[in-house]
Amino acid sequence: MTKSQHPPLHAPTLHHLEQLMTGLLEGVILMDPTGVILSANPAALKMHGISSVKDLGETADEYAARFDLRYRNHKKIPRREYPLMRLLAGESFPDLIVEVGPAGADEPRWVHQVRDIVMDEDGGEPDCLGLVINDVSERFDAEDRFEAMFHANPAPALIIRIADQRYVLVNQGFLDLSGYSRDQIIGKTLFEFDFLTEVQRKPFVRDCVAAGKTVPQLEAELPLASGDKTLVVLAGQPIEVANEDCLLFTFADLEPRRQAERALQASERHFASVFEMAPIAMVVTQGDDNRIAQVNAAFKTLTGYTEKAVVGMVADDLQLWNDAVQREGLETEIRERGGFRGHDVRLLHKNGEGLDCLVSAERISVDGEPCVLWLYQDISARRRGELDLVEAIDAVMKDANWLSRSIMDKLATLRNPRALPGTSAPSTDLSKREREVLELICQDLDDAAIAERLGLSRNTVRNHVARLYAKIGVNRRSAAVVWAHERGVGA
Repeated sequence: MTKSQHPPLHAPTLHHLEQLMTGLLEGVILMDPTGVILSANPAALKMHGISSVKDLGETADEYAARFDLRYRNHKKIPRREYPLMRLLAGESFPDLIVEVGPAGADEPRWVHQVRDIVMDEDGGEPDCLGLVINDVSERFDAEDRFEAMFHANPAPALIIRIADQRYVLVNQGFLDLSGYSRDQIIGKTLFEFDFLTEVQRKPFVRDCVAAGKTVPQLEAELPLASGDKTLVVLAGQPIEVANEDCLLFTFADLEPRRQAERALQASERHFASVFEMAPIAMVVTQGDDNRIAQVNAAFKTLTGYTEKAVVGMVADDLQLWNDAVQREGLETEIRERGGFRGHDVRLLHKNGEGLDCLVSAERISVDGEPCVLWLYQDISARRRGELDLVEAIDAVMKDANWLSRSIMDKLATLRNPRALPGTSAPSTDLSKREREVLELICQDLDDAAIAERLGLSRNTVRNHVARLYAKIGVNRRSAAVVWAHERGVGA
């Protein structure tokens, strides 16, 4: 047999390798130094979604034409950077992660972890080149899902690798909260961006980070890109990312709550100042029975009570209102409508003296508790002046027939400002004759007596009475008398 008739030197070696490769879980592709693909085991074929070595391509160039490879950032790998091409170039890559898919596919189908192997018989030039493949698609799919959820989570979060305390992931929620960009955080160490500068139990937290232990919920002042700080509550949880031990930190922004608390405190301080300094008497009550919680200086001056004497009491305990039924009606109005304005009431001073007041009330909140704010405007002096004026007019005006109906109604209102709301004024002014008839009705004269007194016929008197009833809205004599007395007519 001539030298040309001898089988290739690598044939026995390749046969033995193929026998060995068949049972391997790892994929193996063998290629000679010229770039010809010699063999591939079933695991390697399955990892490419094919059933025959021919489907890989006869050479490394054909492989590159049939399969698209991408880096983990989804950028396409140039053909010269394909692992088979790098094998031919004599490069070594102990562990390389690539995404693999059929040429023209929209998305990669597999994630391969590949490494090189070079075989030779005499320690010289390589006789055979090998590519060892592990399918790590499931692992990276899980990591991709975790990363997608991590970035989609609106709660601010970042991940620190425990080995070197570097930031490996940060989500948009944290970037929005802190004002930093992703590049300003990723790859930095905890020393370079220390969000634990003002955290509760700082030494304890640092020990937990160094040991990769759980960090319980703690409050901290998070430094912002603007140079300010914001109050947060943070917690750390050990996790594994890309086979590396890490700590996941999540944050809750407490700054809005702190600002709201400060605003509430400022508002309550302002309320307390205004409440105490107001010249109008004020009372704050609590509970269904409107038990007194606070009174201001004006109230103490108005009623003569000290704060100690009234706090914790209800109005009935103090006999504060002259008309308890009226007070109960107003309390019902508060429950149903939330408050009222400008009701005319009479309070009683500690010494028993009556006090005319206009009272208003409104539901409010004090220290987070539902309360009612009562305002009492003392109008006793004004009321006395009004009554003095009425008495003066009564004294000088012995005959009030010439006064207009509106003046008489106003005088009657001044006499009795808390008259029942059912009383109503006539729709038009009474004539002089109608007023004379009304005054005689109030003197208990019948139609015949009125006709004789005024020198009129009985029919004429009846007509005047009918028009009078229509104007003042009554239908009998007794009601006309009540109407007249309420307005100071015929007294």
